Amino acid sequence: MSESFDHTFDVVVVGTGGAGFATALGAVDSGLSVLMLESTDKWGGSTAMSGGGLWLPNNPLMQRAGVADSREEALAYMEATIGDVGRATSRERKEAFVDGVADLVTTAQKHGMVFSRAADYPDYYPELPGGKIGRAIETRPINTKVIGEWWDTLRGAMPMPAKTDDVWLIQRAWSTPAGFRRGAQLVFRTLGSVVRGQRLAGIGVALASSFLQAVVLRNRVPLWLDSPLESLVVEDDRVVGVRVQHEGRSVAIRAKRGVMLAGGGFDHNVAWREKYQGIHGDPSGNPGNLGGPIAAAQDVGAALELMDDAWWGASVAPAPGGQPSFIVGERALPYTIIVDGSGERFANEAESYVDLGHHMLAHDKDGDYWMICEVRHAIRYLRTFALDPRNNKASADAGLRFTARSIPELARKLGIDPARLESTVRRFNGFARAGVDGDFGRGNSAYDRYYGDPTVHPNPCLGPLEKGPFTAFKVVIGDLGTKGGVVTDADARALREDGTVIDGLYAAGNNSASVMGHTYPGPGSTIGPAAVFGMRGARHMATRSA
Repeated sequence: MSESFDHTFDVVVVGTGGAGFATALGAVDSGLSVLMLESTDKWGGSTAMSGGGLWLPNNPLMQRAGVADSREEALAYMEATIGDVGRATSRERKEAFVDGVADLVTTAQKHGMVFSRAADYPDYYPELPGGKIGRAIETRPINTKVIGEWWDTLRGAMPMPAKTDDVWLIQRAWSTPAGFRRGAQLVFRTLGSVVRGQRLAGIGVALASSFLQAVVLRNRVPLWLDSPLESLVVEDDRVVGVRVQHEGRSVAIRAKRGVMLAGGGFDHNVAWREKYQGIHGDPSGNPGNLGGPIAAAQDVGAALELMDDAWWGASVAPAPGGQPSFIVGERALPYTIIVDGSGERFANEAESYVDLGHHMLAHDKDGDYWMICEVRHAIRYLRTFALDPRNNKASADAGLRFTARSIPELARKLGIDPARLESTVRRFNGFARAGVDGDFGRGNSAYDRYYGDPTVHPNPCLGPLEKGPFTAFKVVIGDLGTKGGVVTDADARALREDGTVIDGLYAAGNNSASVMGHTYPGPGSTIGPAAVFGMRGARHMATRSA
């Protein structure tokens, strides 16, 4: 018996992050009608909470700037970093990603989105074949007053006009001339926007707001909040629509050309984290990421892959009632190390966050980790995780933050053998003075040095731990979202285990198994492919018969 539908659109998009908005933008650009669905009362997803960068090799901005890159170099780099770890990372999908970059960027620009390059930001393994510096792009800070009342329901909204390259320089605002200048520029940019009556915002907020302006405001695409997916509607082995909860009742919506699942991963689904990853996790992504769309796809026969993986990293443990603080540049700066529960270093603290997360998981998934900082780390660098005195006190009261005048005293407070921690620090200090980390190579890569302090010699990522007081922050295995989900082809079409296509069903972003496999090639490797495959899915839907 056929479903009786309450509404009909060409395309239904489940989710309002980068993958969802890119799908909607591609659909309206192709002349299709679109409905966007958001399961929570906040739109924007993890994209709005992010740094807002998109890793897009050989993109049009690079080409216009005369920066050397090519399809061949991009694919060589992806093969070197990602390899082949399953269907999600096939050569065909890598090529589809690289080949879809130009369409995404030019279409977004056509609909009013304004991008700039993060010209100084390296790939995360720039020394490997095909590695580059400056492949990421981001939207320029936007006056968010243009989105009107939608501002009130934007996920994680913070009106700060920062760009990606502001973040790494501002960390050094008190220690380097370049950092001070960039900090001053950000202050004046913020004050200027206030004087002009604007509400200027950057990074993820800017990206989400720009997408909303292009899709919802300019192209009049309806976006329903508080409308979680219940199930997919299937007729004759074809997905023809969705059933959702909306305004207190179950509503059936026909999708003539296709349904795109772009509703985020399952990072806040504790049962799934335990089942697939053996860890509860300390996620920093959208709390609405519970895996519902993945489950709905599985119910209609979709294959899943990479469910054991996530966009891992290290986070400073949250104070009671607080949120974990995902740390990136802070651990690459001098005068700090990360040790395990026995007081030993176990990895390059400055390496890409996904590598550090994997190393923490492999080293001791359930163990204790501590980031130990000497006084110069506190005085010279802006540390977002330690700015709030109330949070610092709450962390100290909860045994998540300790301060001591000496390393042996700190070790005793942490329950670590003082002699062992002293030995670790003494060895590290020798590396810092020599400028070469003989154990883990910290500071060897251009990626490490991007976040280092150029005034510290001979290695900008190494500074000895000599001057007290010393502070230890509890560090946990965090993540920016899960990266496992529906297996898809080059056009984001959902696949069954036997490789056949589920007609009418598409997936992108963290609802799909990532083309990046188990790694993270460069800044914006979550949102970049999410948006590209969202756009590719929309283009394919436009070729289908209604």
